[in-house]
Amino acid sequence: MAVADTAPVPATGPSPTSGPPPAAGPPPAAPNPLRRVLRDRVGATALTVVLLFLLLALGAPLVAALYGKNPVDHYGQNIPGLLSDNGLPMLPNGGISGDFWFGLEPGLGRDVFTQLLYGIRTSLLIAFAAAAVTTTLGVLAGVAVGYLGGITDRLFGFLANVLLAFPTLLLLLALSPVIQSRLVDPGTAEPEWMQFLVLILVFSAFGWIPLALSLRATVRSLRERDFVQSARAQGASRFHVVVHELLPNVRSQLLVHATMAVPTFVASEAALSFLGVGITEPVPDWGRMISRGSEVFQADPTYMVFPGVALLLFVVAFNLLGDAVRDALDPRAGTAR
Repeated sequence: MAVADTAPVPATGPSPTSGPPPAAGPPPAAPNPLRRVLRDRVGATALTVVLLFLLLALGAPLVAALYGKNPVDHYGQNIPGLLSDNGLPMLPNGGISGDFWFGLEPGLGRDVFTQLLYGIRTSLLIAFAAAAVTTTLGVLAGVAVGYLGGITDRLFGFLANVLLAFPTLLLLLALSPVIQSRLVDPGTAEPEWMQFLVLILVFSAFGWIPLALSLRATVRSLRERDFVQSARAQGASRFHVVVHELLPNVRSQLLVHATMAVPTFVASEAALSFLGVGITEPVPDWGRMISRGSEVFQADPTYMVFPGVALLLFVVAFNLLGDAVRDALDPRAGTAR
């Protein structure tokens, strides 16, 4: 009798050469923005320069004490042989020597190096305070208007366009003495803290508008996204939606704005002081040093070089750092590299 051929039955157990399928793990974490900035040569160099300026600003009293000079004493007038009868340094290159590393200020004979050190503190204090105020105002206005929409959005758009139509520099020049006259009695010397407060108020009056307009447009697009609609459907309050759903999605935008705003305020403060409506004597200030240097440039060009180069380095480095931060926080920049 013929035996029918039967096909072998495949084994149902696992193959001895194949193991269980690998478990799906979490997606790889996104690169740290700081690491991405450090991997960028330009960004790392800019960060190094900015940190150097910050350290010099914080340690200015210590550096000045080790150096043995201060920014207020008139060394050229108190020590014979340092200044000529015309008030110019006797030594070449603005009086640069082992005792005065960056020379002497024409006329008063103050030490240029310590004036630069304390000028960093002046510029950074005003710039960081103004950036903090404008960022806060921009967040409050932009997020609220973008989320509410309707008549609030239209009124805000009209107001922002009206404010942006004014020439900012002329308004800054006009507002600064007006605010000072309102806060200080006639015939009374203006305290140093008042000068800082006036500049911060002047910069904050218009500096918040660009950020508010940017956040308004971003929030208007985010409020229609699924995660916001889901939060609303679950009964979340407006405060919860704004704080827990919208603000986390604009944090990178805020950081980039603050990073780019600081050098803008530093340059603006120097420009106002150069024009005579910013920080006044005896507070050290880069803008006023450049203004004085322009008056004696033909006789002593060295004096304007140091504050001019310091201002240029700081503004360029902070702008480059802002670009690096923006690229590090932009997902499209990470995928393109």
